[in-house]
Amino acid sequence: MFRRLYNWTLHWAGSRYAPVAMGTVSFVESSVFPIPADVLFIPMCLSRPEKAMRYALIATVTSVLGGILGWLIGHYAFDLIARPLLEFYGKTQAFEDLRTRTGDVTILIMLITSGLSHLPPMKVVTILSGLVSFDLKWFILSAIVARGGRFYLLAYLLRRYGIQVTRFIEQRLAQVMAAVVVVAGLVWLGSKFV
Repeated sequence: MFRRLYNWTLHWAGSRYAPVAMGTVSFVESSVFPIPADVLFIPMCLSRPEKAMRYALIATVTSVLGGILGWLIGHYAFDLIARPLLEFYGKTQAFEDLRTRTGDVTILIMLITSGLSHLPPMKVVTILSGLVSFDLKWFILSAIVARGGRFYLLAYLLRRYGIQVTRFIEQRLAQVMAAVVVVAGLVWLGSKFV
């Protein structure tokens, strides 16, 4: 099953519609969607390593624009849009706790860590930034640095080592998928206790 899914993802990642799909996921992931753009970005870079830097540019621009949307939601439409989303994901109390402990330095640190590692989730940080009226210029600059740095570093590594990575994954797909499931489970458990 994982082999078919892996092959399907790589095949689809090489299609002419993949950049639009990845850009769309990157945009909405920064404000409302729970799945990161990496699910398309990484296979796209593995499938077409010569286009990795172009994909990094698309992912960076759309992610920053999606982050601006999240900031605007937090600043102007928190009760209308963000609160129902938080209730849907069961994160209202965690968000309120975070809000009461947050200052500009904390927001800046969270923007950088979220942009680099998705912890805390980008959509939470973008909406929180707007809610506490974090300076939009600093918000955009930090999002460009963190998200751009992450996507360009990944693109470089995948372009340079993509063939070896692909071979490793294809030879050890079951072990790789088991490791991904374990890491995802640990991240999920960690998010429950944070």
